[in-house]
Amino acid sequence: MNGRVLRTELKRSAAPWAGAAVLGGSLAVFFLIDGIWWRGTAGWTAQWTTMALWTRSLLAFWLPLVVGIGAVYGLREPRSRMTELLATTPLPAWRRAALPTGALALALAAGFGLLVLTGGVRVALGPTTYTGLGWLPIPLVAVLGLVAAGVFAMGVARTLPSVLTPPALVVACLVMTNMLRARIEGEVPTTRTSNRLGLLSPVTADPRQMLLTLSGSVHLGQTIWLLGLLATGLVLLAAATRRARLLAVAPALAGAAAALLILPAAARDSYVVDKAAAAMVCDGPVCVTQASRSHLAELAPRGREALSVLHDVLGDGAPTSVREDTALRALGDPRSLPADAVPVDFDDQLFIDATGKDLTRALVAQGLAPSCHPRTSREGGGQDDVALQSIAVSWALGEPALRPMEEKATDEYSRRTWAAAEAAWQGLKGLAPAEQRARIAELRTAALSCTARLRELPAGGAAR
Repeated sequence: MNGRVLRTELKRSAAPWAGAAVLGGSLAVFFLIDGIWWRGTAGWTAQWTTMALWTRSLLAFWLPLVVGIGAVYGLREPRSRMTELLATTPLPAWRRAALPTGALALALAAGFGLLVLTGGVRVALGPTTYTGLGWLPIPLVAVLGLVAAGVFAMGVARTLPSVLTPPALVVACLVMTNMLRARIEGEVPTTRTSNRLGLLSPVTADPRQMLLTLSGSVHLGQTIWLLGLLATGLVLLAAATRRARLLAVAPALAGAAAALLILPAAARDSYVVDKAAAAMVCDGPVCVTQASRSHLAELAPRGREALSVLHDVLGDGAPTSVREDTALRALGDPRSLPADAVPVDFDDQLFIDATGKDLTRALVAQGLAPSCHPRTSREGGGQDDVALQSIAVSWALGEPALRPMEEKATDEYSRRTWAAAEAAWQGLKGLAPAEQRARIAELRTAALSCTARLRELPAGGAAR
């Protein structure tokens, strides 16, 4: 393909608009909206894999747009009434099709590539020290999906040269994309249809847990399907007879059939834990995942200090280690709490901004009254858990007054909760030292079984 002709095509065609829409629209979403993608360890600039998954999740918006632009692009010859004239030229049809196809592919690859580059720079400048390369297939398949969708729409528009073709393709793509999009409420994302059928869409679920990534079989199956769709679009663009147009659907059908044999049947085999990122790295009794290794330098000394406090309070029944919580959970499900370790969830409000002495205090609170109900950017948790942790840690650290673990809210429920917490604190301080220690031990036992209740503390019992 002549470079000068390609530059002219990029200047005067609709191709650059597709790439500009993907890049500009995505950056506008990420930077102009204070959304969930800026929150927690699964934020779009927190880790390499989550960055790739967030950028690819936006294909739910851009695939229909690219399909529409591609269809309008494919109507260029029929709209200008040059189809018969171009058919009489000695240039082969596939050569004529290669120019707009190449321009569209280049524009889309550049637009999405710059988006990934922007996110990658922010991740590289951030605190993460985990730099595995397992995330690379995620954006590569996304680019292939954009190009395949655009070229297929071009081919369909050239085959069905009607002004209704672009809007019809956009609506169809929008409906199919939303029908096949995965839901994120479960332990792993699940589709509304069969898992294999849902994975034919290159749109990924919003990342909620940083250790999850797509499996190799998903990458392979989607690549085969999208290559078949791309081949169908190319054949439709170059086809000159009705028979050739009918045969053009063969690559897409073959790609879909092969992909359905390769794609996982179960959701748990589609979104899998990245074993390299989830590998534990320890400093003494304090362990975090490789993906969270940047937290270890501060967490290790604070963890040892907290374990010492817990041993003084609980004796031989105290936890002996601090470990990052990596268990997969559905939204709203309670945590599974170990008795021998202090679980740390860096998405929990207890640990998000905790540093220095506040981090030690958070670890002691989690060790004495571990919270079953997560309080993250997606889950509300409960005020009772915060109050119980505040009572336990204030007592363990010998603080003269009840010190809340977080700023008190001003609504009526919060006021009643903290009034009950103050009453429980006063009741606890009024007991003999040995009885206080016993009540705290009972509180921890109840918290581990998710049966701790704040309203039972003033009566002299720690939530039996």
